[in-house]
Amino acid sequence: MNMKIKTTDVIYREDLYPRSETDPARVQAYAENLEVMPPIEINQNNILIDGWHRWTAHKKMEVDLIGAVVTETPSESELYFLAIERNSKHGMQLSAADKRDKARGIYHATPVKQRKEMKHRLASLFSVTNKTISAWLSRIDKDTKEQQKKQIFDLWLACHTQQEIAKRVGWTRDEIRGVLGNMENFPKSPQHTHTDNFQPPIYNVWKTQNKSNGVGHFGNTEAQWLDNLLYLYTDPFDIVIDPFAGGGSTIDVCKKRGRRYWVSDRKPIVEREHEIRKHDVVVDGVAGPTHFTDVKFVYLDPPYWKQAENKYSTDQTDLANMDIDEFNKELSSIIRAYADKLKVGHIALVMQPTQWNAPGRRFFDHVGDMLRSVKLPVDMRYSVPYESQQCTAQMVLWAKENKRCLVLTREIIVWRIS
Repeated sequence: MNMKIKTTDVIYREDLYPRSETDPARVQAYAENLEVMPPIEINQNNILIDGWHRWTAHKKMEVDLIGAVVTETPSESELYFLAIERNSKHGMQLSAADKRDKARGIYHATPVKQRKEMKHRLASLFSVTNKTISAWLSRIDKDTKEQQKKQIFDLWLACHTQQEIAKRVGWTRDEIRGVLGNMENFPKSPQHTHTDNFQPPIYNVWKTQNKSNGVGHFGNTEAQWLDNLLYLYTDPFDIVIDPFAGGGSTIDVCKKRGRRYWVSDRKPIVEREHEIRKHDVVVDGVAGPTHFTDVKFVYLDPPYWKQAENKYSTDQTDLANMDIDEFNKELSSIIRAYADKLKVGHIALVMQPTQWNAPGRRFFDHVGDMLRSVKLPVDMRYSVPYESQQCTAQMVLWAKENKRCLVLTREIIVWRIS
């Protein structure tokens, strides 16, 4: 498409334009013959593809408008390629070093799936052999392969299937199977084995001064509790399930510790919805990876009943919005359903009694209710209390006036499945 644009609207990008030198004499000759100069070539964003000397001549003569041909470039690599191709036909020729550098620039900007074809195009463009092109680009290929292996590892940690990983990375399923079959690709680090600066828990009381999480999500779990539990109940590359993972803390801890994870939530936070599966465990039932036998730990930090009422939704299928009998029935059925799925492993439940938000400020012992309902062997009960600063002056006054103690306790109960 031919058009006239303002000379000042043309965008010159030095990183794209192949010439390393300018010819002032040519600019002067063009400036004296602007009326017969062919149009320059730009892309849809007014980026100059070809015609630097002609454009410079127009600027030299302070001409407002310049003729231009618009060529659509779908990618950065195509923009690189066209600029160099045009230059090779009628411009100042590139040195061998320029060719190598430009080839690397084009190849780096080319999508991985298109790189094999691009190598042949580059060999033709620069009039060199395929062997030369491969030598120029070998470092990029090596780095890309290492990046892809890391991507494969990260997707595998997130419990994606081999087919899903192959589609995402652009490899065949056999290639993915080969990488995953060689565990040397995924060495265990000191962090994975909790031999870095981790302080192992000795007692079953875990009192934290401040939340260690950086996400302002109402139900975001405390990362230190999960870290302790992973140390006690899992090994590197074991699978962890968290169906209440809306804030993403489980992902962060599992990545750090080299645990695989299958996480979901009825409403993941927007910034992590690409990492957290959208799944409502109450409505749709328990779910997990393809091979449930690989799961070693289930972490449940559900809404604490009335303490979270209407915090997530006003939906009556939300645990926080149910009456107490329905809440107990649904939560205990979730625990038993995971127990039926597991062959060997542990299920942990984090729960605080409800008092302040309960009808009549009554005390509701959710952990006790679950112990009576679930009837699985208990491995351990951990106390993870709140600091007293969680209570307001109004709460303290109420406690004094009514001769009642305020709830600071919170527990993690771990059931053993064997």
